[in-house]
Amino acid sequence: MWFDGKNFQGFQHIRHACDQGDGIEGYGYYKHDGRDFASQNINDKPSNIRLKTEFLNIPGGDWGVRIRGIPYNEHEEPVTSVLFYVGIDGAGGIDIMSKLAKKGLHSPVKLEGDTPDLGDFEIQIVDDPLNVYPQDDMDGQDLQLTQWFGRELPQGTIWRAKEIVFENIVRNARDRLQGIQEKEQEALAKPFKYFILGNTLEEADGEVANVYVFQKVFKGEFQFDVLFRSMNTDNQITTETLSAGLHRKEIDFDNRFESIFQLKQKGFTDDEIEFAQYLLSNMLGGIGYFYGSSVIDRSHPPMQDEEDFKGEPVKPELAPPQALFTATPSRPFFPRGFYWDEGFHQLLIGAWDNDLSLDIIKHWTDLIDENGWIAREQILGEEARSKVPQEFQTQFHHYANPPTLYLSIKQYIDRLEKHSRHKMLNEISSQANQFKMGTLENTDILRNLHLDDQKLALDWLKSIYPKLRKNWLWFRSTQHGYLERFGRQAPYDEAYRWRGRTPNHTLTSGLDDYPRGQPSVGELHVDLHSWMAFATGLLENIAAKLGPEYENDKNEYSEIQKHMLINLDILHWNKEKQMYCDQAIENNKPVHICHKGYLSLFPMNLGLLPADSPKLGAILDLIESELWSPYGLRSLSASDPYFSTGEDYWRGPIWININYLTLQSLYKNYMHTPGPYQDRAQRIYTRLRQNLIRNVYKNYKKTGYVWEQYSENDGHGLRSHPFTGWSSLILLIMAEKY
Repeated sequence: MWFDGKNFQGFQHIRHACDQGDGIEGYGYYKHDGRDFASQNINDKPSNIRLKTEFLNIPGGDWGVRIRGIPYNEHEEPVTSVLFYVGIDGAGGIDIMSKLAKKGLHSPVKLEGDTPDLGDFEIQIVDDPLNVYPQDDMDGQDLQLTQWFGRELPQGTIWRAKEIVFENIVRNARDRLQGIQEKEQEALAKPFKYFILGNTLEEADGEVANVYVFQKVFKGEFQFDVLFRSMNTDNQITTETLSAGLHRKEIDFDNRFESIFQLKQKGFTDDEIEFAQYLLSNMLGGIGYFYGSSVIDRSHPPMQDEEDFKGEPVKPELAPPQALFTATPSRPFFPRGFYWDEGFHQLLIGAWDNDLSLDIIKHWTDLIDENGWIAREQILGEEARSKVPQEFQTQFHHYANPPTLYLSIKQYIDRLEKHSRHKMLNEISSQANQFKMGTLENTDILRNLHLDDQKLALDWLKSIYPKLRKNWLWFRSTQHGYLERFGRQAPYDEAYRWRGRTPNHTLTSGLDDYPRGQPSVGELHVDLHSWMAFATGLLENIAAKLGPEYENDKNEYSEIQKHMLINLDILHWNKEKQMYCDQAIENNKPVHICHKGYLSLFPMNLGLLPADSPKLGAILDLIESELWSPYGLRSLSASDPYFSTGEDYWRGPIWININYLTLQSLYKNYMHTPGPYQDRAQRIYTRLRQNLIRNVYKNYKKTGYVWEQYSENDGHGLRSHPFTGWSSLILLIMAEKY
């Protein structure tokens, strides 16, 4: 936490959690390797300070954090109040070992503790010798020292540390001011003197402090380190080894980044490569571990149809606690796991760190329950729920979400197939030489274990396959659409619809307010049908890899996917309008509901159309004539009556995930495959790729942020920021890694 110590309003707006309204001009990780090293910049111009935080993990258990502050305006020396807190939320304990004093604690501040998982450890907070501090008289407290306080907090509440800190500082300030007008005036002019911790240990009878907060007040530029030392290691981290390690890891990161994405070879500038590193680093920096209970309403029979279910909880209950290791779409606005988003996230994470991605995917598949259902939004625990309006907290066990994890699993299988035995042996030989020279870390081996070892690869696929099959069967039953009941003629019983619809929203589809027909049990949805055909093809691929004992499953998937593809054209292709459309029921008869936009791209985007299909040509027409903008493909044609109406969320703005799907499909399925549309696919791909990269980069340079979506009118970033979830797919587009 930190605040501007020269401004009373600065204290009122202590920086802690990410907040889009805090006036910070860009923040995020500029380098992050996902395992051992991270470097973050926070541009707090209102407080006249630019913060840099760096992290280094040492094999064996040690880690270090360096916090540095540099004034924005060197002619106006800032006073910055920085707070660092340490707590144990569970078994174990922690104590301050430094001599406690009312004036404050001398550097380095020392703590010792233990937990069942970490064992015994020591933490030191070490000031840089060049730091400068305010010299003002503090009535018994010395601002050149570290201010502190400790207390016991109930388990599961340490995330509320800001509230506790604010309460302690305000109480201490009131005690000092005591209604004296002169002091009150001085407090407004020099808040850093009065808004400080009370240097007290608050332990009532039977209590033992499990949280300690430390406050430092700096003038101008500053730096301090936090060092965690495991008592189980011999070579413990120091300020000197932290400095050397950070420098070495930064070089390693740059080299590895270029070896994987090869942006220099593609002609990108240093600034553009820095931007690309920001995209990867914030995706990795947004990974978190969550644990807690979800709110689930299981009162609705999962197979019961409804005409007017509005998603209003009837009997919400806390489910048993679950754990989830996941990336997140946006640190300030969506700091939790989303099933719809995560499959896109893992496309980028998997390209950088294969085994890290597999770990995350496994966490998600483990959440699939005994019926095959998985909640589309993972709101685990009180901290996660505090970020979600109450009306959106409850999950329903008959609601689906696009199974995008299948995208990332398909990418893993593609990587596996490319990782030939000959290449693997060459890489191992090269790595052995690099180990001798001391230039390669063990983590580089750990990133690719499930590529280098075929047995590990098959074991991982076997571990997730039963859950994936349950999920597939759940979709086929709960999201099944009606054919004969509404007089539809189709040769196979393959039809799908999103449940949980309201007149203006299909939140379950991920395309929230995209226009569709009136909700009814008779609807059919082309995007879900496409996802099911894609998922079935992937399961066939996995079953084939798992061997002869899965032969029956493989044959089942093969037959069902053929039926799905035939029905896709029969049920959803509108010959007159030359586009794929939803179906709805009007006057008790099925009719096509056609809106020119993202929905009609799904059969192409998921690679379901042959390269010589005339329907592919019609979709390319739609792209060029209706969805094209200088900044990317708009979500809905400007000619549609719903364009830019209502919430205007998926009714015009440009979304990077769907643009990515379009580009990767053109690249993998059409522009390199002989056919009547090959040249056209190449031309569209080239122009669209350039437009997307140019616009997202331009917005980043102008605002310091990557955005949730972009305006189809002028390309400006819209809504949540930073949004370094699927918008970070721009890096894969730059690298052409599909």
